[in-house]
Amino acid sequence: MDEARRAQMQKRNRRVAGGAFAVVFGMVGVSFAAVPLYDLFCRVTGFGGTPMIGQRAPETPGEFVVTVRFNANTQPQLPWRFEPAQPAVQLRVGEEALGFYRARNLADRPATGISTYNVTPEVVGKYFHKVACFCFEEQTLAPGQEVDMPLAFWVDPRIAEDPNTRGIRTITVNYTFHRSLHDAERSGALANAGPHVGRREAPTTTR
Repeated sequence: MDEARRAQMQKRNRRVAGGAFAVVFGMVGVSFAAVPLYDLFCRVTGFGGTPMIGQRAPETPGEFVVTVRFNANTQPQLPWRFEPAQPAVQLRVGEEALGFYRARNLADRPATGISTYNVTPEVVGKYFHKVACFCFEEQTLAPGQEVDMPLAFWVDPRIAEDPNTRGIRTITVNYTFHRSLHDAERSGALANAGPHVGRREAPTTTR
């Protein structure tokens, strides 16, 4: 084989190898990008009951009235008592409201938890707007420490215009506290969470 042909084949082999590596790295990149892209999709559309984030309530509330119920769950491995401070609130669509959850560390040592949340029915996720909350941030409580955790939110008036949601009068906010970020990720609870760009976290109040 002459030198020119050998050089041509080497060049072709390098090109094929480079293409193969590009495909492999591209597939890896897509796999890593899939989660944040899906998270962004959920935050923008409210898919899967993921509440909308970072939008201001309208200046004038609507006449449609909804009841927002508060539900609390705690992972068994987390030694906390976690519960809503009130069972429910009523508000007009477009009106900002405030609810509170309460957490207490029942252990004799500090314990750290992280909360995830969604709303049900899932179809109302795109109309439920969270202004401030305590979600997706680790919270460490000292032994016996009890804190109040506020949630500020509003419901989009367009919920009353959508044929799929205009008959809904009750929305349930579901919070679950996990022992750690790893536990939350392992359970799949953070699948729709994402980085939540633009969120404004509310402070907790020690009791």
